Amino acid sequence: MRISRRKFLQKSGTVALMAPFLPSPVGGFHLNGSGDPLKVHIFSKHLQFLDFKEAGQIASELGFDGIDLTVRPKGHVLPENVKSDLPAAIRDIKQSGSTCEMITTAITDVNNEYDLDIIKTAANEGIGFYRTNWFEYHADKSLQESIQVYQQKIKALGEQGRQYDIIGCYQNHAGTSIGSSFWEIEQLLATVDPVYFGTQYDIRHATVEGGLSWTNGLRLLRERIKTIVLKDFQWAKVNGQWEAVNVPIGEGMVNFKDYFKLLKTYGLNPPVSLHLEYPLGGAEKGHYEITVDRKIVFDAMKKDLTTVQQLWKEA
Repeated sequence: MRISRRKFLQKSGTVALMAPFLPSPVGGFHLNGSGDPLKVHIFSKHLQFLDFKEAGQIASELGFDGIDLTVRPKGHVLPENVKSDLPAAIRDIKQSGSTCEMITTAITDVNNEYDLDIIKTAANEGIGFYRTNWFEYHADKSLQESIQVYQQKIKALGEQGRQYDIIGCYQNHAGTSIGSSFWEIEQLLATVDPVYFGTQYDIRHATVEGGLSWTNGLRLLRERIKTIVLKDFQWAKVNGQWEAVNVPIGEGMVNFKDYFKLLKTYGLNPPVSLHLEYPLGGAEKGHYEITVDRKIVFDAMKKDLTTVQQLWKEA
């Protein structure tokens, strides 16, 4: 049975007394012990060639703990249909033997059309976490002024999270959008309630942008981590240009053993979204139709899941 964050805070008086001794704040709600297996959810972007029942069945058969459902334009659930389609999707996923406690969205502002509908509907369906869209710097403002604008948007999202009992997450992501730097993330989250909004920490993007300093970023943001993304990459020349090329888990440059050791040291065992961004006949891009046999995609998912759990066990 899912324990609401509000009830947890109200009933867990001992947690406040223990807070000085905990490696992360109550707002993290990492109820799994750091020694327990990771709860890995498959990113439904890679299963959009299946309907909800089929996706739930495959997730269950492959050994995933659930599905990170795409609720965004070109996703599994379209924002304009969220009120009807998300409850139906959750029902089908559960009937197929899987679960959905996290979703990936394009939410940016509680005043945007559909954004608040997604939050309300997801919370009503017992979903615990949602990931937002990324924010872009304003051309007519300084970098700091842009961050201050988005601080207020995230603060408002956190207030809705408190009202509807759901946690929002902003993903660190390589590139020029807000959030490629750990310090941007820290500033972005400065004014929001840390219980109801934090970061979805992506070690692949952290390694691309942070190189050897990703450990500092993890240390900086560890108290804000709500969920994590797992994927891997390596630098390679493509048409004469160096690019970050995505590869299966354990075949690239991400130092998963040290990363997992640090997560355990910090007492973190948050929900995981597993991404497969390397070539899989279009499944890696969220295509509704793919050009390879489905078994190739499913085998890749199983292989990455097995590798993740083994690396976590060894850390």
